Amino acid sequence: MENIIHITVEDRDGKTQNIEVPTDINLSVMEILKASAYDILATCGGMALCATCHVQVVEGGDALTEATDQELDMLDTLPDADMESRLACQLHLTNNNDGLRLKIKGALQ
Repeated sequence: MENIIHITVEDRDGKTQNIEVPTDINLSVMEILKASAYDILATCGGMALCATCHVQVVEGGDALTEATDQELDMLDTLPDADMESRLACQLHLTNNNDGLRLKIKGALQ
């Protein structure tokens, strides 16, 4: 199928899971993680206002859209954010993101 990609997610315990993601339904990575039963707080509901959906991009970051100023401002509030940090609520995947690897860093529920 041309509108299906595969991403790998590492949880806070170091366990990894491959997830099949449809790219034609416009879900954010935060929504994909929640639908895949990951414990993502996402207090603000995806508005880039809380940073509780913080992820680290391990591989494939070059194919993601650039972070907005609002996203960068929220990431600046996190003591453990680095150059590979992103907010999952601000990431929408396309076919170019096949093979993306993420590590969940955000707050627990």
